[in-house]
Amino acid sequence: MNKILDFIAENPMAAVIAAGEIGFWVFIAAGLVARYLLRLRRTGAVLLAATPAIDLAVLVATMVDLAGGGTATGVHGLAAVYLGFSVAFGPRMIRWADAKFAQRFAGGPPPPKPPKYGRAKVRYEWQEWGRCVLGAGIAAAVLLVLIFVVGSPAQTTELWSISGVGWLPRLGMITAIWFATGPLWVTLSPPKEQAHEQGERTFS
Repeated sequence: MNKILDFIAENPMAAVIAAGEIGFWVFIAAGLVARYLLRLRRTGAVLLAATPAIDLAVLVATMVDLAGGGTATGVHGLAAVYLGFSVAFGPRMIRWADAKFAQRFAGGPPPPKPPKYGRAKVRYEWQEWGRCVLGAGIAAAVLLVLIFVVGSPAQTTELWSISGVGWLPRLGMITAIWFATGPLWVTLSPPKEQAHEQGERTFS
């Protein structure tokens, strides 16, 4: 416990990111409870729509910390990556959670499962990679804004450095690895449904 507290004291941005992630799910849960359990549809919609404000708060806290003379660390880069991928994947996560709540409390259908085979699987993997590119692009833009706002290379080495890896090169590597193991792989070798699974589906 003491080690965790020491880490937070040395890296306050880590606490901000953790609070942002917790706040994201708290707002989603509160919005869904208001919509489906309390029947307050307008309140629920407002709470769900407010989730981007959490991302904005994380960004502002990061900018204030660096603009105040702080030196960029891996945690600051992580904040930018969190923001980018939260914007890219957040709406889909909210739709999934909404569908699960609707299924449980309003008799709605279950959320659709990702396709496993054929062209549908290929299309799905390209869409997922597209979200990855969007998230990485937003994260890179945030990193560049942070570098510009701080204006001191000595303070932002961790964000842009190449030989020391840094967060900008990492985003490129994440995007490339996702491409190779996702859409490229399934495009070249799309998984085919097994014959016994087709038989079971026909029988059912």
